[in-house]
Amino acid sequence: MNEVWFALGLTTFAGLATGIGSIIAFTAKLSSYRFLSVATGFSAGVMLYVSFVEIFFKGQESLVAHYGDPTGYWVNVASFFGGMLVIGLIDNLIPEETNPHEIPAEAEADLLHGKSSSLWDIGKNSRSGSKAPVKPLPGHEKKLMRMGLFTALAIGIHNFPEGLATFLAALEDPSLGVAIAIAIALHNIPEGVSVSVPIYYATGKRRTAFFYSLLSGLAEPIGAGIAYLGILFFAGGPDGVLPPQLMGILFGGVAGIMVYISLDELLPTSRAYGQGHDSLFGLVGGMAVMALSLLLMK
Repeated sequence: MNEVWFALGLTTFAGLATGIGSIIAFTAKLSSYRFLSVATGFSAGVMLYVSFVEIFFKGQESLVAHYGDPTGYWVNVASFFGGMLVIGLIDNLIPEETNPHEIPAEAEADLLHGKSSSLWDIGKNSRSGSKAPVKPLPGHEKKLMRMGLFTALAIGIHNFPEGLATFLAALEDPSLGVAIAIAIALHNIPEGVSVSVPIYYATGKRRTAFFYSLLSGLAEPIGAGIAYLGILFFAGGPDGVLPPQLMGILFGGVAGIMVYISLDELLPTSRAYGQGHDSLFGLVGGMAVMALSLLLMK
């Protein structure tokens, strides 16, 4: 039971990192958004490395042991692409303008680099050092609020499979769970920004924007808990433990989900937020840190 609470705690930590993004949006200078480029690149490096080097082969080991050769290999590969299919379907069901897995629009990228936007003027107050809330152009308040709320909903939906990925990894291997939780947390920081910025500039209230940012991240532990209980109820053994072959299939799916998120969201977002080779530095750094941590855990 302690393992379950530990895994749920890590998942909650990863989900609530959206609040960090909200705080950065309120306090950081626009030039510091290069940090988000390196952070999201770092997160992509961690996810890609751990998916291909550790999680995919953990699933393969369990499935080959249960189904034998070659069936176990086929089931593992099917699970991997099945995970990609699941997160891809979720992406397809969410409108593009509120989908956090879509590359930021040109106006959003201009905003992050300190250029004026058609919806609000964040640059003028930032350069002048004014603490007064920046007002959107007349008539855009409702549009901004709707954008922020729909983005929060979209992120909440995306966080369900991400939360399950973190939870299952932590349940199977706590040290691996910690690494994935940190990667997911870094990935959630810019998502917190994308929720809080439009809501803040629609309402002028930091607390409201921060609340919705945290709420979108809470979908991660809630989704993980519901999914785990559902899997346990329908497929768990008499002792409350998931069968190893099911864990193998879930690990294959988790690897596919994490690779999809890295390639479809993190790397394009990192490129949009950064300058020069920021995203590449973050990517290689994430892979190196993950490789070193896995070697030290041997």
